[in-house]
Amino acid sequence: MASHRRPQQPKRAYPTVFAATAAALALSSQTAQADPLPDPTKKGVRAQVDRLYEQATQATETYNGANEKQKTLRKQADNLQDGVARGQEELNSLRNSLGSVASAQYRGGGLDPSLQLLLSAEPDDYLDKASNLERVSSRQVSLLQQAQVKQRALDQQRRQATEKLEDLAEVRTELAAKKRLIQGKLAEAQRLLNTLSAEERSKMAEEEARADRNSERADLGNETSASSRGAAAFAAAKSRVGMPYVWGASGPNSFDCSGLTSWAFQQAGVSIPRTSQQQANVGTRINSLDDLRPGDLILMRTDLSHVGFYAGNGQILHSPKPGASVRYESIARSGMPFMWGVRL
Repeated sequence: MASHRRPQQPKRAYPTVFAATAAALALSSQTAQADPLPDPTKKGVRAQVDRLYEQATQATETYNGANEKQKTLRKQADNLQDGVARGQEELNSLRNSLGSVASAQYRGGGLDPSLQLLLSAEPDDYLDKASNLERVSSRQVSLLQQAQVKQRALDQQRRQATEKLEDLAEVRTELAAKKRLIQGKLAEAQRLLNTLSAEERSKMAEEEARADRNSERADLGNETSASSRGAAAFAAAKSRVGMPYVWGASGPNSFDCSGLTSWAFQQAGVSIPRTSQQQANVGTRINSLDDLRPGDLILMRTDLSHVGFYAGNGQILHSPKPGASVRYESIARSGMPFMWGVRL
């Protein structure tokens, strides 16, 4: 089978692993309390840092989900509050109409007992009592029925708006907790990096540079995409090679893993969910690596906390972790188990 190499990407100047990690830590003026070192059976600072980065990216996907929920709740609450405001205006208009009827009756020699009842007591109780009154006109009944229905609808909307605002407050608390968790993982990773000698840090920086060079030389083969939407999204993602990983970012100049995939499909005119776990359940599932085509989403890790694009020839195009950039990598060497693919 013929093959070709990926076209040379334009050179960009981006932070090293240390600068990128420091940028992520700058999101908070206070460093969260660090967790104990994970997985003591794994040896070496690099293994511990990689594990902390993995935990941070897993927490980032949970954060992204809560952030999307916050946006939805905020929109719902705003819509309900707008509805309450409009409903109150309509109810006020109905009451003004009833007030005009009452004024006319008063000038004519007396106020209808039904209107006295409406204007002096709870309007929601009126119709039950007004049925026994003889002086209720059809116009009054119509206006009162409209007012009653509007009042009940308004009360329901107010209750719903209150519930949405309470849910929103809970989600904001969850977001703050997830943010502290992510920052804590990144802070602990930076603390470990700071314990390395200059030579060791230089070696790690060279490993990242080598991964970028390998990305530039990635052989993607000559496979074609299975859908025009996947092809368009994949083309958009390829234009972002070299952009830095930033947790919670969704482009256009920095990304986390699901931020890249959701942004790329948006450029193709396709709306997909924001998180990797949600993206795992859209489109058609592809269970075998051998059946993947360029532009298919590829889900990694047992908790589905990582996602990228299948790029062809066993390669994934993704935004892998803090301190790294959007790049091509061998799926087999990524260190993350393949779960399944998704074709849109």
